[in-house]
Amino acid sequence: MWICPLTAPLHAATATAGWEVAKIEGRDYVSLESMKKFYNFAKLTRTGGNLVLENSKVEMKLKVGGNECLMNGVKFVFTHNVSTIGDKAYVSRMDLAKLIDPVLRPNFIKNAGDFRTVILDPGHGGKDPGATNSIGTEATYNLKIAEFAKAMLQQKGFKVVMTRTTNTYLSLQERVNFANAIRENAVFISIHHNSGGRAARGIETFTLSPPGVSHYGRGLIAADNQARTGNEHDSANIALATSVHGSILRRLQKHTFDRGIKRARFSVLSGVRHPAILLEGGFMTHPYEARLIANETYQKAVAGGIVDAIVKYRFAVSSKAPAKPRN
Repeated sequence: MWICPLTAPLHAATATAGWEVAKIEGRDYVSLESMKKFYNFAKLTRTGGNLVLENSKVEMKLKVGGNECLMNGVKFVFTHNVSTIGDKAYVSRMDLAKLIDPVLRPNFIKNAGDFRTVILDPGHGGKDPGATNSIGTEATYNLKIAEFAKAMLQQKGFKVVMTRTTNTYLSLQERVNFANAIRENAVFISIHHNSGGRAARGIETFTLSPPGVSHYGRGLIAADNQARTGNEHDSANIALATSVHGSILRRLQKHTFDRGIKRARFSVLSGVRHPAILLEGGFMTHPYEARLIANETYQKAVAGGIVDAIVKYRFAVSSKAPAKPRN
């Protein structure tokens, strides 16, 4: 797993001292030169609008005016576009603090590694089949992947609980209540499959939008500024999403398309008190992916990616941050 703790400098990434900070459209932005120094990137190169930060462990690709970032080939969707002042490029402080820093420094996330329990939430079920096609229903595939993942996780010593184990209906609030009744530390993964036009395909992973960040695909509204229960784990959420998304991409390789890690305000993410993500494992409406999703080999690959990710995420966030950061 490529999530890796980098050598930590003097202070948290949200601090302003030592950072080159600028106001752009009323928001705080930080320069990529500051990021290069803070995260010990060996070099920063710019070719036209393309920007690359890299060292021996991480390659980060950005584009001026764009809101996508590729870190070691995994796509992230920023809240705000990469901007420039003169010949210097900047990313928003929100994206630095809530996305980039937790991914690059998971060992600085507090109280994230002490868990042995995994909550799997197979979406839909019962009277709610989810997306459907001529082959099957989303609810069925969600449950199959959860069952495969549960068996694999148990073999690795994890305690696994599932919000449903049969084709039964649960409301979104019942799923939240189920997860929150688990008193020990845990992580929560909601498993879904997508629907859209026949051309839409690929996997995407969602974390809860931090306060001040809208639901993916719409503009900011007043309610988006309010913190939700799940925002307590903003840093752990994005680190977990990175691990799961990247691991599944590696398992599926050429059989999928990377739609990225995104932020949303889904109810199961807003209300759950554990680190939580929602996975969309492919499109039921895409002719090729529909057949893949129905295939047990594909289901086991997605489940295996989830398992790989949980093991590696737990290791990454359990690693101790340096006691005395160096200059």
